[in-house]
Amino acid sequence: MTRRLAEVAKKVGVSEATVSRVLNGKPGVSEATREAVLTALDVLGYERPTQLRGDRARLVGLVLPELQNPIFPAFAEVVGGALAQQGFTSLLCTRTVGGVSEADYVDLLLQQQVSGVVFAGGFYAQADAPHAHYELIQERKLPTVLVNAAVDHLGFPQVSSDDYVAAEMAIGHLRALGHRRIGMVLGPRDHIPSRRKLDAFMAAEEADPELVEHTMFSLEGGHAAATRLVSSGVTGIVCASDILALGAIRAVRRAGLRVPDDVSVIGYDDSAMMNCTDPPLTTVRQPIDAMGRAAVDMLVALIERASVPADELLFEPELVVRASTARARI
Repeated sequence: MTRRLAEVAKKVGVSEATVSRVLNGKPGVSEATREAVLTALDVLGYERPTQLRGDRARLVGLVLPELQNPIFPAFAEVVGGALAQQGFTSLLCTRTVGGVSEADYVDLLLQQQVSGVVFAGGFYAQADAPHAHYELIQERKLPTVLVNAAVDHLGFPQVSSDDYVAAEMAIGHLRALGHRRIGMVLGPRDHIPSRRKLDAFMAAEEADPELVEHTMFSLEGGHAAATRLVSSGVTGIVCASDILALGAIRAVRRAGLRVPDDVSVIGYDDSAMMNCTDPPLTTVRQPIDAMGRAAVDMLVALIERASVPADELLFEPELVVRASTARARI
């Protein structure tokens, strides 16, 4: 008990006596300090006293699929900062292959009595993935916001970059440079954002469904998919992420060709350091700052029991032209 008092007091920056008064429900402590002590208990993994377990922690779960793709750490930074400004602490949960699953994290967050959850890039974006844990969240009425396109039936508010418009921008840029044989590298077939990008691709003039490749979101996946496209004679490749685009550039080079002289490549996200790649990557930027702040604003409104419709808030992406695209050779 003494050790717990000391750790919580150090975390909050108050005396052990103050922590003791909060834990024992005694007066003489401000509401802000009381909330800070209870949040520190949650963060440090201690159980709240029985009489205080009815209060929700000022913790918000931030559930991400990975941290290797630089877009997710960038998003976590935006959301964490926006939550801190609202008086909440973010609890980062990252899925691992063969380890803690998204459903496991949902159970953990419910046990911790978090105030809400923000999901980014979760199973909600895959039509064939398990969704029972989202139904559990709905049953518990836990405030939740999803970032990027989701399957239709979940009923949560969403904040998304417009995938259809993003693909239109990328394809339009390549066509303006004279490219006609354009390929596309997308995520899995059940991935909703990829389906939206595919819809834009198929609506484009001279679209060839044989030049669409589906793969996992990884450097290796992009390499394998782009290798098939390069062998089909494409002069431009539009990718569903920057990581896929880097794999595509590697595939072009392994084929003895050059980017952008022989094949132009476009990514999606505008992740950190994409202006430092060789060549600097032309990409479509997700407005993650605006999206992250909007997601937090919606979540806080839900936590405060305001009416927030379960609609999708679409943000306009931006084409960022760098050196991985050039005019097609005639």
